[in-house]
Amino acid sequence: MNTDQNTLIQKHFNTIFYAIFALGLLFSYFYATNQILTGDQTQMLQKGYLGAYTNSWLSYGNEASTVGNVPGSLSAYIIGLPIAFWDSPYAPMVFLVLLHVVSFLLLDSVIKEVYDKNIRLIFLLLYWLNPWFMFENLLYNPSYLFLFAAMHFYSAYNMRNRSSFFFTFIHILSIGMAMQLHYSWPLLAVISTYLFYRGIIKVNIFGALFSFVVIGLSLVPYFQELAVNENIAKNSDKEANDRYIGWGGVHVYPVLKAFLYWLRYASFIFTNKLIMAASFEWVSSVQLIQTLATYLYRAVLFIVGAISIIFALKANIYVYKRIKSSLLRSSTEVDSQKWILLYVVGTLLAIFTSAVLSPIIFSYWHLIMIFAFALFPLLTYLQAEVLNSQNIGKLVLFLVIYFSAINLIASHDSDKYSYKADFEVQTLEYVKTLNIERE
Repeated sequence: MNTDQNTLIQKHFNTIFYAIFALGLLFSYFYATNQILTGDQTQMLQKGYLGAYTNSWLSYGNEASTVGNVPGSLSAYIIGLPIAFWDSPYAPMVFLVLLHVVSFLLLDSVIKEVYDKNIRLIFLLLYWLNPWFMFENLLYNPSYLFLFAAMHFYSAYNMRNRSSFFFTFIHILSIGMAMQLHYSWPLLAVISTYLFYRGIIKVNIFGALFSFVVIGLSLVPYFQELAVNENIAKNSDKEANDRYIGWGGVHVYPVLKAFLYWLRYASFIFTNKLIMAASFEWVSSVQLIQTLATYLYRAVLFIVGAISIIFALKANIYVYKRIKSSLLRSSTEVDSQKWILLYVVGTLLAIFTSAVLSPIIFSYWHLIMIFAFALFPLLTYLQAEVLNSQNIGKLVLFLVIYFSAINLIASHDSDKYSYKADFEVQTLEYVKTLNIERE
């Protein structure tokens, strides 16, 4: 691509930017309406409709894999309040998409300050249009974690040079809110601990105390329920009870797999639920054509994915070489880009700590909260070593076409989404089984 074409991109940057953003909203709609209702969603819907219809807000969230229910009423409110405002199955989905929009805007506000406009456009594609992100447009608790991750990063960035009551409050609140939705919340806590140790965030003691008070008060109903119902803190599965804190570190493989997800989030090796479940029945009724389409789809995704993960590894090696002398506590100030890379270091420490302590082997949704952070080494490497006026346009075009094709297929033909599914019908049928009516 020549310089004139690159100038054309810069000249029409806003048009291109918002067109891609609108494309992401379109795919969010496809995913939302085609989601297949399973136990993860019905747990959320049951709590939400119970609160919206009967004003009975359960003080605990979804049941986790090897432990009890997550504490707090947040999972009920994020479903129930939108339904109370607009009695439609789509109300909580619209709210979820809005939260995804906010997550992007928070991240983008930092990216545009630290990186150039080309990288900002690439981040829009790698985050907002990425199938890793788009595949989470369904009503289950990990889908909400993008917002809390963005709040954590955004507030920490604004705490790097000054102590702020507001940003300290938001920073700690993001951890407390994530805790009420998913047991991956320690990831954020470990990142904060490293940032504080490294001396690159300044904590306001009053903001911290206020956030602890707010979080504590929000958990009072949970502890009241726990006092009379210990089952919400336990998992009845025998295998789950055989697990223990530190199981991941003893078995090693869970730690290695967790770090592999870090590289996968920055690459195009998407979840098997997206890749392996596509059947292409909608392409043709002929079995041979369906089979050929299925294997061609998998081959393309695995080949491109393999190439991209090598690129992601190179980006992480580049980042390590750049900041290896700055990892330990120091009074030396760091610039904004190095600050982001140290945030990445905190994230890697968080992955290691969580994987070692975890009683389970992580699946992709257990770490999806740090998806955006896995893109930061890639953005840094692209700006420093790869992108120029000759290839930026080609990369943008490739990402738009490639991601659009995958999103179009995955939102209609994958493990969690189907063109045969109707989210509204499934939800209304499920609500009937709850035998509750609006008061």
